[in-house]
Amino acid sequence: MHVSQRDILRTHNIIVRSTIDRYKKTCADTSNVGSVSEANTQFYQQEASKLRREIKALQNSNRNIVGEGLGSLTFKELKNLEGKLEKAITKIRSRKNETLFAEIELMQKREIELQHANMYLRAKISENERVQQHMSLMPGGGSSHSHHQYHQQSMAPDSEPAYNHGARNFLPVNLLQPDHHDDHYSSQDQTVPLQLV
Repeated sequence: MHVSQRDILRTHNIIVRSTIDRYKKTCADTSNVGSVSEANTQFYQQEASKLRREIKALQNSNRNIVGEGLGSLTFKELKNLEGKLEKAITKIRSRKNETLFAEIELMQKREIELQHANMYLRAKISENERVQQHMSLMPGGGSSHSHHQYHQQSMAPDSEPAYNHGARNFLPVNLLQPDHHDDHYSSQDQTVPLQLV
């Protein structure tokens, strides 16, 4: 196949033209990217400057609320500030009263609960006292000290009530000692209680 010099030049021109077109397109895309980047940078700088101004205005407003930095304010600005403060004070007082009433209501409920608990405890104490009093009135229901004291009195040899109580069940019998015992024992009578069954 024979290729002429003219065809070679035509093909070369096409390739060069295509390369130039791609280069221009690439340059254009790069220029657009740079323009977008510069636009974004400018936008963020403007936003940052705007935020700084707003922050400074808020700081000045806070200082004015607490009564500082009032020398640079005009009469109108002072009047507006006074109105804002009055509205704020009204809202603060309203909220404070609501909170106070809520706390009072809670304390009243707590007081009622404590009164009920106190009444319940008093009832329990009274019930325990009645039970103890009833047990003390029952036979053998007294304290161990009283029972022990009564037992000692009843077992005492010189106790008159114990002797009278046992006189019904015991009969004294006199036994005479024989003559061959000592004189000391022969001159005395020995009394031996016998229990009647």
